[in-house]
Amino acid sequence: MTNSPREEALERSFDRIVEDGRPRLRRGATDLLATGATGGIEVAFGVLALLYVEDRTGDPLLGGLAFSIGFIALRLGHSELFTEGFLVPVTVVAAGEARVRDMLRMWVGTLAGNLAGGWLVAWLIDTAFPELRSTANQVAGYYIRAGINARSFALAVLAGAAITLLTRMHNGTDSEPAKLIASVAIGFLLAGTRLFHSVLDSLLAFVALDTGRAPFGYLDWAGWVVWVVVGNVLGGLVLTSALRLVRSRGRLLDHRVANDLDTPGVSVAVGRQRDGVTTDR
Repeated sequence: MTNSPREEALERSFDRIVEDGRPRLRRGATDLLATGATGGIEVAFGVLALLYVEDRTGDPLLGGLAFSIGFIALRLGHSELFTEGFLVPVTVVAAGEARVRDMLRMWVGTLAGNLAGGWLVAWLIDTAFPELRSTANQVAGYYIRAGINARSFALAVLAGAAITLLTRMHNGTDSEPAKLIASVAIGFLLAGTRLFHSVLDSLLAFVALDTGRAPFGYLDWAGWVVWVVVGNVLGGLVLTSALRLVRSRGRLLDHRVANDLDTPGVSVAVGRQRDGVTTDR
């Protein structure tokens, strides 16, 4: 039985996720932290754009649109954002190509790198643009002072699902312009609607904290970010990644069988023979 074009595209996307994700989980500690720090630096430039536009216009929607430059930089710079690491690493682990501890190591290293790189640029933003301090305190205060409650958790879950949706869109097409459009759209969605994103909002908080006049402290931020990380992970894993794995369970089984047989490359061939498909990737 021959698969429909949509099914073939879905299977190619799944294989691409596994093949691209495998080396990401095998990075050394230095490479992992450096890639994460670069991602934090790039997102921080999006934060600068957000603060500058919102300070000049007073419009959070325009500020959110300006922020999307950070996601464009992430895409073109091939760096790593913590919340981008849900769909791909989970798929690689589920396919038997890596261990759970490899995924956890990637998450921790990437998040640490994101925050370290972002903190550095946040300090530079505060030093270079003192006129943005009032806006930084106001915007960051909106997130941190929201508290630990059902609403902030729901906003964090939505943010995790949105960023994982971006990963799905990136892996669902070979068109680079389409990937950039997706980056702009999700960047606007996260920042413009003020969803709670652990890295983006932490960098806003760092700019505010560097002013010395933030309406919160580092302990407030630490409690908040743990809460939001849990929400981001839940949204990325349950609302997006898990359903994607269910949708591609046939191809997932092919990969697991190939790994059990210790026969690299068989996973693709097995799936094509099973369905009578000979599509080149």
